[in-house]
Amino acid sequence: MTEPTTDRTEPTITPETIAAHGVKPDEYEHLVSLLGRTPNLTELGIFSVMWSEHCSYKSSKVWLKTLPTEGPHVIQGPGENAGVVDLGDGLAAIFKMESHNHPSYIEPYQGAATGVGGIMRDIFTMGARPVANLNALRFGSPHHAKTRRLISGVVSGIGDYGNCIGVPTVGGETNFDPRYNNNILVNAMCVGLAPSDRIFYSAAAGSGNPVVYVGSKTGRDGIHGATMASAEFDDQSEEKRPTVQVGDPFTEKLLLEACLELMQQDTIIAIQDMGAAGLTSSSVEMASKGGVGIRLDLDHVPQRESGMTAYEMMLSESQERMLMVLRPGSEPQAEAIFRKWELDFAVIGTTTETGRLEIMHQGALKADLPIPALADEAPSYERPYQLRKPPAMIAPDMVPARGSIADTLLELMGSPNLCSRRWIWEQYDHMVMGDTVQRPGGDAALIRIHGTNKGLASTCDVTPRYCQADPFEGGKQAIAESWRNLTAVGADPLAVTDCLNFGNPERPEIMGEFVGCIQGMAQACHAFAFPVVSGNVSLYNETNGVAIPPTPGIGAIGLIADLAQSATIALKPDQVILKLGKTRGHLGQSLYQELATGSYNGAPPSVDLEQEKHIGDFVRSLIRKDLCHTVHDLSDGGLLVGLAEMALAGGTGFTIDELKTDLSPHAYYFGEDQGRYLLAVSAENANIIDECALAASIELTEIARSGGDAITLPHESPLPLAALRSAHEAWFPGYFAE
Repeated sequence: MTEPTTDRTEPTITPETIAAHGVKPDEYEHLVSLLGRTPNLTELGIFSVMWSEHCSYKSSKVWLKTLPTEGPHVIQGPGENAGVVDLGDGLAAIFKMESHNHPSYIEPYQGAATGVGGIMRDIFTMGARPVANLNALRFGSPHHAKTRRLISGVVSGIGDYGNCIGVPTVGGETNFDPRYNNNILVNAMCVGLAPSDRIFYSAAAGSGNPVVYVGSKTGRDGIHGATMASAEFDDQSEEKRPTVQVGDPFTEKLLLEACLELMQQDTIIAIQDMGAAGLTSSSVEMASKGGVGIRLDLDHVPQRESGMTAYEMMLSESQERMLMVLRPGSEPQAEAIFRKWELDFAVIGTTTETGRLEIMHQGALKADLPIPALADEAPSYERPYQLRKPPAMIAPDMVPARGSIADTLLELMGSPNLCSRRWIWEQYDHMVMGDTVQRPGGDAALIRIHGTNKGLASTCDVTPRYCQADPFEGGKQAIAESWRNLTAVGADPLAVTDCLNFGNPERPEIMGEFVGCIQGMAQACHAFAFPVVSGNVSLYNETNGVAIPPTPGIGAIGLIADLAQSATIALKPDQVILKLGKTRGHLGQSLYQELATGSYNGAPPSVDLEQEKHIGDFVRSLIRKDLCHTVHDLSDGGLLVGLAEMALAGGTGFTIDELKTDLSPHAYYFGEDQGRYLLAVSAENANIIDECALAASIELTEIARSGGDAITLPHESPLPLAALRSAHEAWFPGYFAE
């Protein structure tokens, strides 16, 4: 082994240098023992990003291994750029969800835009054409000084990037909570389609194979982005703006088409997106997975800035770049494709048998590191954790009534929590590609699998206030909610991707939130045979010691064999409205409770997984039998909010003649009990469904009839649908008109 050259201008490795790279003293000692010598600055930088929380999952991988990852449809589980599931007929879905939280708080437009670009590269790296984007956004209080600017920047960044590249943004969620004031969350999800026998992987192989760089040139943007994403914020967070990458969707579109064209040839051995940690992570991960070494000559890396050092090139997170290992002799063929698409192409290295990462620059060896030390031997912690004692259940009568039910509904539907997100999703092109079947606003997004009559459903779900109160039940509920949303459109739920957003795992109470949520998720995934095939962990989402609520975002997909057997939430005239599932009037942690008392208290609603599965399977069977095509699951806001959403979607009112319950009206209407659905059907089908429910031991109640232009409740003045729509649609436009 030749010791790398250390430039005389290179800073000396001091405790301050080590700390600035996010490496703890004991980790540095371990690093030195693995290396057998002191690293130079370039090597320290490489170790710092590969051992960062963002790249190594050092605080979470022990627990991630407890999630179920296998199933009859799973082609590829965690460990690759994205998860892959079989859709039948020679087709596979490739999907993943990732965070871009820290960058989006510092620079909302570019942070969100590059989050979208990065997640799409994860998808087409594996040979899939992206067909749908989703996002899950969490902002602080609308009254916080930064919130308006953050929303505007994030939404514009998402819309501009997705719209420019021509992939529809079809769904997602946006929520507000003061606990996100200083750490917003921007989670991006992408779904792509590929032939199931043409999936591309990242494991390098062989010795002497060319390592090729394609895409945009390398600049100084994004250096230490992975390290920044692995540290909490403080009052100087704005100074980290230079670590935010700059995206170019037009270049990404060219890169997508060039990669997919090259994938039609038999030339690619391995391919990896240059995401977090850029050239470092892509080369190390490819070499590690393939059990080979890689030697790079940075003199050949396309650069857009002069005088870049090896340190800067290895740690840059410039966007729209890929690293490939090609079959020897195929370089001219590959280069011709990328030049045609006006992209950079350069052979920058070769695979070796050494098992080492060797970095050359200007004729000198700048780094010589054992691949296992960077990957397999990265720190792994079983951090101490403290599970929170769940709060006591709150009886329905412990939350006060607020007078008129209709007025309360109007206030809830016009609030930031439940108002229409049209202002957001109308900035996204949700119809491009021509296969969007259901526009945003329903229970799950639904697209047609091009050229077929199959449908692919996707959703993003989590209720952070539930997870804050009881991480275990909140984790269960997040999985159950995604299961219900897919079910409500008629899809068979297939698999899950996750984006686990938490605070500082070095605090036992925060680690306890993580453990509790994982345990709840695992139990629900096992119960539903709903494997987790990909995902991301985002920790240290806190500022000055104040953490976000635990937010295990769940993305999920499902399949509809025939789009004729699907459902929407839109109410139609002259229908009987049925409620499936038991209503207990659970108001703990509910939106109604917050409206009535100004706070969230008590236990979240419990999730009966066996009953969830039983009722969900029953609902899909009704859709398959053409007995029902109007379905809505019940969640935030409870029964009356669900009915109101159906009425607004269909432009049709409804009448409830009497309350068939012993609960007080506010508990019955606004309780957030889980495992429930609303069905709107013909009178004839209502009788058939009633018999089916009785045979299946499922509680079914006829609660309303649709029709008219108002919402009519017992002992209440009718609420005109026009007034409800006005309140529901007004909040976002009004907020940005101020």
